[in-house]
Amino acid sequence: MAAARRASRRPARNPRSGNLRYTVDASVFVNAFNPHEEGHAESLAILSAIQQGGDPVVVPTLLLAEIASAVVRASGDSAGALQYATATAALPHLTLVALTSTTARQAAELAATHRLRGADAVYVAVARRYGTTLVSRDEEQRSRGSAVVTCQTPEEALSSRRLPKRARRSTGP
Repeated sequence: MAAARRASRRPARNPRSGNLRYTVDASVFVNAFNPHEEGHAESLAILSAIQQGGDPVVVPTLLLAEIASAVVRASGDSAGALQYATATAALPHLTLVALTSTTARQAAELAATHRLRGADAVYVAVARRYGTTLVSRDEEQRSRGSAVVTCQTPEEALSSRRLPKRARRSTGP
């Protein structure tokens, strides 16, 4: 039964547009912000590719507090942290989803069932509800969340974006 409910490992696509759909964890946004962190280039590249492709990104409103908190703690720049969180909220194709009591209960169930941290469970709940691929730098979140939704690193998400193009080239005359 658990295997039947396990999410497919293919990235989620928007049936109307054919675009990929994502839920992006704060770890990716924060990593993309800090050029001194390992993986920065790939996090920045996947966020850029998603925006350039016009792919929908559905995230919990919690994202904004997590971004501001992580940036100010690393940099000490309160104004810069708030500016980055505000700019993220204004990104085209990004939808902020409020943490309703229903979503909170779903996240609590996921946290208890899959031993996820609270904030991680909120992202997984949003990804499950909206049928998106969760992109995260957090190995534990990906490992435990993969029982529920498709989870990828920024590198894996970049690679999976390229696969359909290669497949089309190889099947042509």
